[in-house]
Amino acid sequence: MERKVSRIYLASEPDVVHFLQVAWEKTLGSGFVITLTDGQSAWIGTVREAEISQEADDMAMEKEKYVEELRKALVSGAGPADTYKFNFSKDSCHFSFDKNLKDVSFELGSFNLEKVANPAEVIRKLICDCLDTIAENQAKNEHLQRENERLLRDWNDVQGRFEKCVSAKEAVETDLYKRFVLVLNEKKAKIRSLHKLLNEVQEPEKNMEHERETTTHSEVTSDRDAVYDESTDEESGTPPNPSVLAPATLRRDDSIISSPDVTDIVPSRKRRQRMQKNCGTEPKMASQEH
Repeated sequence: MERKVSRIYLASEPDVVHFLQVAWEKTLGSGFVITLTDGQSAWIGTVREAEISQEADDMAMEKEKYVEELRKALVSGAGPADTYKFNFSKDSCHFSFDKNLKDVSFELGSFNLEKVANPAEVIRKLICDCLDTIAENQAKNEHLQRENERLLRDWNDVQGRFEKCVSAKEAVETDLYKRFVLVLNEKKAKIRSLHKLLNEVQEPEKNMEHERETTTHSEVTSDRDAVYDESTDEESGTPPNPSVLAPATLRRDDSIISSPDVTDIVPSRKRRQRMQKNCGTEPKMASQEH
């Protein structure tokens, strides 16, 4: 059974300290036992689950929310001291507690208690429960402290390993950077040598192409000059050499002689000259001229 002891002050006796103990088996909503004492007298009562459900229905609240309000008021003591106000009548043994919301106060719960005939036994048991709770909390505290020390040692160990890993990482990065610089310098040197070799290979080819272009240009220029000279000679009107034209004339006369049926309709140079001088005269036949 779980127990919780808290210190409260009654509205009728604000200067007297009262101790309130709440004990429950499974959950607070399944029912609990409440014990109240002022150090001289004691009162005890049992609150069943049906009564808790009835109180929640009367307040139009869900049961879970009402049980949470009971926990805050009777067990945990959450909130300011003036949030909950406790009332108890020793004559009627009626216990009630209210909740204050700003200027509004409403009754959160009320129970009927019975006065204990032997309060010393109840008080003794209450003190033993408090001491057991203190011992249990102290044991938990010691366990948590040992666990905290273990976690602190583990954390220091992990931090030391982490620092070693960081140092090793930095050393590896430095070594890799040095190797990378060496490889990079070698690659740069190799690229420069290949570039130099490529330039040496391309230079003769460029010279050959330049010489070829120069030769082609000179040949084209010479051919163009020769053509120009020939056209100039034809236009100058220099009379041809009779020794050169004689064989051609003889060959033409031979062809004419060999072909008696063909008449020469092409006028000779002298006839053309005569025709230019005498425009009104008609040309004579080739046979008569011959």
